[in-house]
Amino acid sequence: MLKIVYPVCCGMDVHKSFLVACIASTNAQRVTTYQSRRFSTFTGDLRRCAAWLADHNCQDVCMESTGKYGIPIYNILEPTCKMILAHPKYVKSIQGKKTDKKDAKWIADIFKHDLVSGSFIPPADIRQLRDLVRYRCKLKSFRTGEKNRAQNCLTVSNIKLDDVFSDVFGKAATAITTRLLENLEEKITDVSDFRTKGMKATDEQMLSAVDGEICAEQAEKLRIIRSHMDHLALCKANLESLILSTAEKYLPQLRLIMTVPGIQSFAAIGILSEIGADISVFPTSKHLCSWAGLTPQNNESAGKKKTTRISGVGVYSKPLLVQCALCAIRKKSNPEIRKRYLNLKKRRGHKKAIIAIARMLLTAIYNILKKNESYNAAFYTKSDRSPVHREVSVDEAIFILQRQGYLITTPP
Repeated sequence: MLKIVYPVCCGMDVHKSFLVACIASTNAQRVTTYQSRRFSTFTGDLRRCAAWLADHNCQDVCMESTGKYGIPIYNILEPTCKMILAHPKYVKSIQGKKTDKKDAKWIADIFKHDLVSGSFIPPADIRQLRDLVRYRCKLKSFRTGEKNRAQNCLTVSNIKLDDVFSDVFGKAATAITTRLLENLEEKITDVSDFRTKGMKATDEQMLSAVDGEICAEQAEKLRIIRSHMDHLALCKANLESLILSTAEKYLPQLRLIMTVPGIQSFAAIGILSEIGADISVFPTSKHLCSWAGLTPQNNESAGKKKTTRISGVGVYSKPLLVQCALCAIRKKSNPEIRKRYLNLKKRRGHKKAIIAIARMLLTAIYNILKKNESYNAAFYTKSDRSPVHREVSVDEAIFILQRQGYLITTPP
């Protein structure tokens, strides 16, 4: 018989314009009674929902995650109730026998036995910081998309700046593009004014690259794209100023995270916005790595492992940690990370090795925040660790010496 953990609890089925709440009350004889009500998602009706829950002495609420629609409901009920936000796959009902009212009742039934795994929801200030950091990622993606479209304009006009310059949007290439857009009819015959320090391309190569035909329509399109890119850069700068002011209260944690190789200011803010400042919500570092999608899946049936690939969760945290790992393996000041990467790469390849390094960095961040200590490279260097004293037999000792390249001879 299943134990009833929550004698009075509520299950909610949330939609865009309304929600259905079902309170399950279980008495001492294990008899459960249900009360269901439907509320709209306007703020006033949500407050009435909170008062209705308080009248029935219900403080434990389980709600199915429905994207952005559940956020205002969570924000209003959070001060008075203990909210559990569940993934839809954990509370999915049987198809063909489901209505909104039955879904709410089903959520309440499984929640009263504590059979629902709640999602990690950080505090409100971390949630706001997370929203700003994720919007910054979107702005960077928008700007990258505009760069690709600008490059398409140059390609169809046979202006091959990408074959001459390493960065089409660098100082010299941008000056040449501006000069082309100022007067479409006039050809560039002298490129000496566009040369910068360290440029490898010759004048002949640059003249050959700009010898194209850009039409008026493509030129106007390119002007619009460049104007949009400038506006996106301004928006990104304003957003970064807001992010820095919002993250100022977490400076001690950010300074600790930035001691990890490959992690700088905005990367540290991005990681903190995803995992939160209170690391105690994750029992171990393995739980945190699994939550971030950096551990192999368990998909085994009939003794056969179907897949061991990493899961698809951590849409924002996983790419960020991979970028930090790619930066860390290039730093000469931390050879322990690069050595581990090269050892793994020989056996498993680049992709699996870089995921392992990303998990290594996240494990280090977990221990840093938990112990309130800076990154210690000696922990990852075997030669700096305390030697392990163990007794071995003569045959084992000979075998160890032979593996190290020593020639063992039998004494006379």
